[in-house]
Amino acid sequence: MLLLTCPVCGVAADETELAPGGEAHLTRFGPGSDDATFESYLFHRKNPKGVHFERWRHAHGCGKWFHAARDTVTLEVFGTYSAQVTEPPRDILDRIAAKHPGFEWEGGA
Repeated sequence: MLLLTCPVCGVAADETELAPGGEAHLTRFGPGSDDATFESYLFHRKNPKGVHFERWRHAHGCGKWFHAARDTVTLEVFGTYSAQVTEPPRDILDRIAAKHPGFEWEGGA
């Protein structure tokens, strides 16, 4: 079972209380963008085996969006943080690097 702590309300919630929102730190494109850009946004995503940054909503709690950093192989959660930031906090990146030597965050898409 996946457990994530909502950084907004502090509740440790299991995945049944949460709604997934896909990859975090994306530049989102919609109406008004050209076809190639919109196609790329919709269909061309990273799907890593290993460290991944995701968006989650505490659907059956405070209702707020947040980000989580986790390993898709082991389900180890490195941390959760506000959805209003443009990059993961340094302490989370350091935790990931300690487990995965050589890991470097590549930034948003």
